[in-house]
Amino acid sequence: MKQTKKAAKAETSKVVLAYSGGLDTSVILKWLQDTYNCEVVTFTADLGQGEELEPARTKALKMGIKPKNIFIDDLREEFVRDFVFPMFRCNTVYEGEYLLGTSIARPLIAKRLVEIAKKTGANSISHGATGKGNDQVRFELGAYALMPNVKVIAPWREWDLLSREKLMAYAEKHGIPVEMKHKKGGSPYSMDANLLHISYEGRHLENPGAEAEESMWRWTVSPEKAPDKAEYLDLEFKRGDLVAINGKKMKAHELLATLNQLGGKHGIGRLDLVENRYVGMKSRGCYETPGGSILLKAHRAIESVCLDREEAHLKDDLMPRYASLIYNGYWWSPERRALQTLIDHTQQHVNGWVRLKLYKGNVIVVSRDSKTDSLFDPTIATFEDDAGAYNQKDAHGFIRLNALRMRIAANRAEGRAGKKKG
Repeated sequence: MKQTKKAAKAETSKVVLAYSGGLDTSVILKWLQDTYNCEVVTFTADLGQGEELEPARTKALKMGIKPKNIFIDDLREEFVRDFVFPMFRCNTVYEGEYLLGTSIARPLIAKRLVEIAKKTGANSISHGATGKGNDQVRFELGAYALMPNVKVIAPWREWDLLSREKLMAYAEKHGIPVEMKHKKGGSPYSMDANLLHISYEGRHLENPGAEAEESMWRWTVSPEKAPDKAEYLDLEFKRGDLVAINGKKMKAHELLATLNQLGGKHGIGRLDLVENRYVGMKSRGCYETPGGSILLKAHRAIESVCLDREEAHLKDDLMPRYASLIYNGYWWSPERRALQTLIDHTQQHVNGWVRLKLYKGNVIVVSRDSKTDSLFDPTIATFEDDAGAYNQKDAHGFIRLNALRMRIAANRAEGRAGKKKG
């Protein structure tokens, strides 16, 4: 027998809301209370978005949330160590450009939502992802993978507040404190920020022919205004992960934050992209990923001297599939875990250092090497006398064997052409 909507609401006694304290989730908190008449637990994740999170606690308290039901968790180290770094071991890029800054944060948020639900005895979770976006898929696939019978409440798929103007009107009507206007007028950008990136959507970015406002960018200076003097940077890697910058060892989240600061200073990491969303539409977004852009370039550079050729090529073959799994919300799937095991195996000998030059939006590899794991043999690669380290005559048979199938096909073609002339 089909369950009625009223019955479904009656079963929702306590719900954990992914709560930022911004416009959408502030409205959702009130809407959940009114629509489902349920106890709400708020969860706010510190992923290094660079904003004060305590106001979220104040707002939640004003909305009647019990202090014991307010969770504000510092997840910065776990985010970078267990999600960002594993992803970068695969040099992951979606559709040739996007470094997946939003996508990679969602499985961690889903994981923590489920943990809090289990801790507080909640049987439901809720999120502020729209019915048009990818995040609804990422949050919910992650939640179901970790808590199969969890109930998911997605307000954007239920209510009629289907524009930012309607949301702001609802907030004003119910006395919900939010930032009501963009500084230049109109709705604010829809933004997502964490230690890996900040994204912008909405406003005139919905017109792919309109140039992004310079005032929109928050983390990076324009390349034109970047310093006229290049800055050199030494990065050290161990088993494929960054461990030190300019000789200074730091925690994972501190390393990425440092790269963000350096990259932003030199105008590195801006992207204006029209991407193919999982739900089928094209969507334009602008992104700033300064630290990730530096990390990607450096990781490929150290792999170039430490990784076997066929391992490297296999990783490049698998990367688009791996990227799609993350983009589409399958971080917790068995296939992503299997790929991760393979990728991590390839990284056991990716140890060494890379020197970079940062200059006006560019990340330039200057040098790279490994004292223990380099596969670069100068006695073989040299253009000078190699003293017999490499026998150049070996190339003859190699080339003849590889050409055999093409020679056979060419002989057949010549034979057919001869018959036609005859």
